[in-house]
Amino acid sequence: MSIAGSTSSPRGSLRCSRSNSRAKAKEEKMLELKDVQISLQGKALFAPVSAVVARGEILSFMGPSGCGKSTLLSLVSGCLHPVFTFSGEILLDGASLLGLPMERRQVGILFQEVLLFPHMNVGQNLAFALPGSVPGKQRPLQAAQALAGAGLAGFAERSVQTLSGGQKARVSLLRTLLARPRLVLLDEPFSQLDAALRQSFRAFVVEQVEEMDIPALLVTHDSEDVLAAKIVFSQG
Repeated sequence: MSIAGSTSSPRGSLRCSRSNSRAKAKEEKMLELKDVQISLQGKALFAPVSAVVARGEILSFMGPSGCGKSTLLSLVSGCLHPVFTFSGEILLDGASLLGLPMERRQVGILFQEVLLFPHMNVGQNLAFALPGSVPGKQRPLQAAQALAGAGLAGFAERSVQTLSGGQKARVSLLRTLLARPRLVLLDEPFSQLDAALRQSFRAFVVEQVEEMDIPALLVTHDSEDVLAAKIVFSQG
């Protein structure tokens, strides 16, 4: 992974740290941000961001509320509000994302709020996320396999309303990944969990991203939630 950033902007600055190099296979470029900057009414929210995130790696954006972290994820996912303007380039597998509609970007998003369907059981929630190419008979089987791999074997028939906070977080991440995205965005995914659950769920996120072999972007305001390399957004 390599990251770089400008040191000044109208609203703040970026400080970048570099992770240790991985095996050569991990150096393949999967996600690349090139001088990405977002502005509101002519004012830049943050300095230009440049970074390369390889397969199985997580790049964290850390900073206070209002500094543009989640807005950057909105740009990557394709749902940036038209009131904002942007410059720079975002490449996934060497092709630009910015010209594609949201539904064609194959980007998975995990929000801080758990968004499981309350009228479906756990297995149905997971099966719903699977691509349409997966045959009907295979869908519950793949959901059950995902649960077993996450330490939740036998949970398929459970109501989501009976799950603990940590269990809901795991199921939410599994549902995001079962859609088979090429990139996953993590928007403050640990903020609703207590300290003990946060630690175990952080480890689970790293494990799943590495297993899926896809790049990930994480935004957080808490330094304890930073995973691997980070770019720090600071105001003033």
